[in-house]
Amino acid sequence: MTLELTALIYAGALIFARLGAILMLMPGIGEPGIPPRARLAFALMFALSLAPFIAPSLPAEPVQPLQMGAILMSEVVIGLMIGAVMRMFLAVASVAGQIIGQQTGLAMAQAFDPSQGQSGALMSTFLNLLFIVLLFATNVHHLLLTAAQGSYQVLPVGGLPPVADSAEWALRVFTDTFRIGIQIAAPLIVFGLVFYLALGVLSRLMPQAQIFFIAMPINIMAGFFIFAIAVGAMAMVWLQRIETFAVEFQ
Repeated sequence: MTLELTALIYAGALIFARLGAILMLMPGIGEPGIPPRARLAFALMFALSLAPFIAPSLPAEPVQPLQMGAILMSEVVIGLMIGAVMRMFLAVASVAGQIIGQQTGLAMAQAFDPSQGQSGALMSTFLNLLFIVLLFATNVHHLLLTAAQGSYQVLPVGGLPPVADSAEWALRVFTDTFRIGIQIAAPLIVFGLVFYLALGVLSRLMPQAQIFFIAMPINIMAGFFIFAIAVGAMAMVWLQRIETFAVEFQ
């Protein structure tokens, strides 16, 4: 009876170590605005619900305590790695928001961003909140939870992930965040190039005109109009990429 209880505690600790680390950083669930106790309780329930499916594939309980500790630490490292890569997708909102703010003259407009826990550009805060809402509204968070379960097939328990492959994978996702951010902000980038080119021509034709006071209200109004038209396509691009990421673990 004691041996069975020890084996159950060992299996539960291994499962909770990885899944808890993933959920701590997962977009939507791992937000700073969610109380830590709620996140901990959800991670515990999630680990208990998946334990019957994952436990048969776990390695046997090691005899040496140091070896057991090493396996637990490796599971925490794997969970933090996967969660951090998931978290990178929210950086798309920061990249796109900064570019949009620069093009529309709202770069200095700051607002508190609950997903970052600090003040950020107004457009970045809006896109962050929009992406988190869409994450739950479209049930994409289910795909991320499924990816957490599928990580046991891609990265089995008992060893650290390959360093070269893991670094290449994380780097690919990191570069994708900047690429997608620029793609999302592309309509405003084109608008900014055309608008500021027209302002340059106008300032040459009418040097006495107060270009700044004339252009700023038009720039903000036109920027909001283009953003309102394109925001749906922006959200779809982000959702498609994060869905592709989740499918890689299935």
